[in-house]
Amino acid sequence: MTVWDDLVGQDRVRGQLAAAAKDADALVTAVSDGKPLEQGSKMTHAWLFTGPPGSGRSTAARAFAAALQCTSPDRALGGQPGCGFCDGCHTSLIGTHTDVQVIRTDLLSIGVKETRDLVRRAQLSPAVGRWQVIVMEDADRLTEGAGNVLLKAVEEPAPRTVWMLCAPSLEDVLPTIRSRCRHLTLGTPPVEAVADVLIRRDGVDPERAHSAARATQGHIGRARRLATDERARARRAAVLKVPLRIADVGGCLKAAQELIDTATEDAKQMAEEVDVKETEDLKAALGGVAGGRMPRGTAGAMKELEDKQKRRKTRTQRDSLDLALTELTGFYRDVLALQLGSRIAIANVDVQDSLDRIAESSTPAQTLRRIEAVIACRQAMDRNVAPLLAVEAMTMSLRAG
Repeated sequence: MTVWDDLVGQDRVRGQLAAAAKDADALVTAVSDGKPLEQGSKMTHAWLFTGPPGSGRSTAARAFAAALQCTSPDRALGGQPGCGFCDGCHTSLIGTHTDVQVIRTDLLSIGVKETRDLVRRAQLSPAVGRWQVIVMEDADRLTEGAGNVLLKAVEEPAPRTVWMLCAPSLEDVLPTIRSRCRHLTLGTPPVEAVADVLIRRDGVDPERAHSAARATQGHIGRARRLATDERARARRAAVLKVPLRIADVGGCLKAAQELIDTATEDAKQMAEEVDVKETEDLKAALGGVAGGRMPRGTAGAMKELEDKQKRRKTRTQRDSLDLALTELTGFYRDVLALQLGSRIAIANVDVQDSLDRIAESSTPAQTLRRIEAVIACRQAMDRNVAPLLAVEAMTMSLRAG
């Protein structure tokens, strides 16, 4: 199994990255042997991976990072880097390679302080690997100040440092940064390819795998969670009942409150899993004793952790709510397809009765307005409108049609 096997439905990108990894391997070998470098190399020091959610941006970046660190002896015989079995590939993929730094944030943004730490690391030579690789999975969450800090490092990189930035689209990254990166665009994987991965890698029942892949329209991460997590299936079922529960104002307000409560509960459950361990680990690191008072001078560190956990909880709640809104958009997209007699595949076949009821009792124009209401709600939350107010406004608009 090579490092590229997790790139679902991305044959073109896979070919480009494999060619770049081979050129990178030749470049390092030539430098080590004191030979002149070949012209026209497909390798470069900065990459930007873009594509819709679930397309596998970060998966492609991590696979490329592993291929750059590949130490397979087959390379000397003309083999492609990225065998998936050598120590360089294995440690890169599981996140323990010394020279591969993967940055992902569960907060609302990536600030200047964290970015400066990355820039300092980027100036170092590889400790044990062939390249110093920094993968930033949420480059779209860089603040403007952080982006300006990163720009200098991308403009003048160290000789053996590679930056890999991931974002939903080019517009989510500063123009000055994206102009200095090689751009790769990933597409939404085919439903059949996602289902095959769930069956082959996760041991999911074929019927459930196809249902999850179809319901999430090729989003690999969401499909995996939907296929393997009963709680996720229950939450989705509740969301898809919303269009049938907004017959009056009371139903609209109740549905809005339940969507918020579900998102809050998701954030709370994640906090229970992560926050307690983080707090206990920090207390132990600062010399605290179980059940006793913390040493002097540690209050600032504890307060910083509490603030971080609070920001993470806010993002988790927003992400959960955004997922619910995405599922609502998919529901009305299916309704519109039925109303227009489109031949596109229905995603939510498990709620076909609900789709038929809404399609028969409304017009395509109403359905389009409802989709616009869901999109407007997502945009309102991006502008930091209170979630409950935004969702209540949306449910009232869905009722009006």
